[in-house]
Amino acid sequence: MNPLQGDRNMLKIWGRTNSINVQKVLWSCAEMNVKYERVDAGMQFGVNNTPEYKAMNPNGLVPMIDDDGFILWESHAIVRYLARKHGLGSLCPSDPRAAADADRWMEWYSTTLWNHMKPIFWNLIRTAPEKRNMADVEDNRQKLAAYLAMADAHLEKNPYLAGKVFTMGDIPLAVLCHRWFNLPIERPAMQNLERWFKAMGERAAFKLHCAAALT
Repeated sequence: MNPLQGDRNMLKIWGRTNSINVQKVLWSCAEMNVKYERVDAGMQFGVNNTPEYKAMNPNGLVPMIDDDGFILWESHAIVRYLARKHGLGSLCPSDPRAAADADRWMEWYSTTLWNHMKPIFWNLIRTAPEKRNMADVEDNRQKLAAYLAMADAHLEKNPYLAGKVFTMGDIPLAVLCHRWFNLPIERPAMQNLERWFKAMGERAAFKLHCAAALT
């Protein structure tokens, strides 16, 4: 079967399971019991650099989905789409303000947190020791710690990022915190963030898709 076609009646997801962005989508699907067909793509698997793939996703990145002919890329857009379709009232709050609150935290990950986690992760996990820029790691560690302190303060009064219940807004920060708490770096104590992340780690969908060793 052509991996770029597959069963058109089932949601198709392209992406490798160790990708932080793919993990957001797989976790979301598991929370909503959404069935899908996944195709390994990216890094050692290739696929995403083929002309066929780039015709659908010109960025050549993962994840990408095909939902009965509807092609969508960008992990947060995918999570929002699937949550509205399959989890409205749960993963995606039905109240517009609550949904916007969840969305806010997803955007904060994109505009702020990942900018500082990426150089830490890539230097320590994906770069040979002799080529690592440890000054860059330390600079971004300090900046990321300051931002995570903001989330810690928010979680002092809220069990979840968007209020009283788990939503799509918790997913991006949780996959980032899996890296934060498992990388060989100094971490200031953040009691509320640690409590919240422990709750994330106890979710079956997180254990299934996001709790693996960092690679």
